[in-house]
Amino acid sequence: MERERFGSRLGFLLVSAGCAIGIGNVWKFPYITGQGGGGVFVLFYLLFLVIMGAPVLTMELAIGRASRMGSVGSYKKLEKPGQKWHLHGWLCLLGCTLLMMYYTTVSGWMLGYFFKFLTGSFEGVQVGDEVAGVFSAMLANPIEMMIWMAITVIAGFLVCSMGLQTGIERVTKVMMTGLLLLIIVLAVRSLTLPGAMDGVRFYLLPDFGRAMETGITKVIVSAMNQAFFTLSLGIGSMEIFGSYMSKEQTLGSEALSICGLDTFVALMSGMIIFPACFSFGIEPNAGPPLIFITLPNIFVGMPGGRLWGTLFFLFMTFASFSTVIAVFEMILSTSMECFGWTRKQASVLLCIFLLLASMPCLLGYNVLSDLRLIGGRDILDSEDFIVSNLLLPGGAFIYVLFCTTRLGWGWDNYIEETNTGRGLRLPYSLKPCFRFLLPALILVILVMGLLPA
Repeated sequence: MERERFGSRLGFLLVSAGCAIGIGNVWKFPYITGQGGGGVFVLFYLLFLVIMGAPVLTMELAIGRASRMGSVGSYKKLEKPGQKWHLHGWLCLLGCTLLMMYYTTVSGWMLGYFFKFLTGSFEGVQVGDEVAGVFSAMLANPIEMMIWMAITVIAGFLVCSMGLQTGIERVTKVMMTGLLLLIIVLAVRSLTLPGAMDGVRFYLLPDFGRAMETGITKVIVSAMNQAFFTLSLGIGSMEIFGSYMSKEQTLGSEALSICGLDTFVALMSGMIIFPACFSFGIEPNAGPPLIFITLPNIFVGMPGGRLWGTLFFLFMTFASFSTVIAVFEMILSTSMECFGWTRKQASVLLCIFLLLASMPCLLGYNVLSDLRLIGGRDILDSEDFIVSNLLLPGGAFIYVLFCTTRLGWGWDNYIEETNTGRGLRLPYSLKPCFRFLLPALILVILVMGLLPA
């Protein structure tokens, strides 16, 4: 069967960026920036995105484009006879599946809050404990969360079942266009609030004194982590789209374009959140409750808050659902190759499986709220720990070794594939940096992620 291809370069860029642009950009990035002291964190984040994120992204794309296969098949095609690199392909499939077992629940929260603001559920709710109570009530209601999660899973597989061009590419183009328009509108609105410029200064002007108070080492490591994790590298979720792309553009150019879109959304998310926080006298380092408690408090207390809350959570829904579709496609494609399923069969079987596999996460906030797993974490945090602290950095480390050493695919094959096409060409002289410095930095992330908080 002939491999599916993207209908256009724009389609590839938007789908790939949609995979990278997710909750990590619009939720995690702003609150980590707040905790990291603002501008200094952003500066280090951009630095590590260039020296770590983009290079590993080219490796995933190169393996996918050279093999024209999913995570398991790509290793089997490119590895030398008798080698076992393809075992990592199965770990990629496991990692993407585990990611979706909790990501679909959080994506459902975004969808649920969009409908709450759209239908006026926050009308008459008082700023403060009542707003926080809305989120607590949702977590305590497994039926409500189950509905939003199920809509997310079923809609995601429905889009994927329609194929690459007619389903994923077409739907993602619409969502990403809407997302980019919404984020600009929301940022402009936030910047017009009284006192908004104080938030902008906190966000973008480096203040090393504030960073020293936080701990400069902590800020640097956090920036390194975020620059790496924002692209969801290490579990094959980006590799699959390399297998669908043309050879007209070099992978260095494509990687920078994806990183640019991803970073634009992350930075603009901060332009929404920080001016609003400073305008309403709210601490910008609120942590994970920022999206579901802090920001709804702002929307409830501002003129026209129902409209702006609706638009914000529509934007959040687009951001999270674009990632859901992209990762579902990786799971689908790899399953089709490994088990011989058709796209329709895989969509139905995997939809049923993920509906069931996602249940423990949402039950972890009510029926199974007393269950504690890894290091006393609840179910969602335990699943996230395995993916974020083990499979992502560990997988990226394997990708780097496979692409830069003679024991794997090798540097010459990797650099030839990466530099095929028009655009930015990576110099051959980068080999020592990619072979030694890059895996060393990834090991730092891996080790730091396993140390007690």
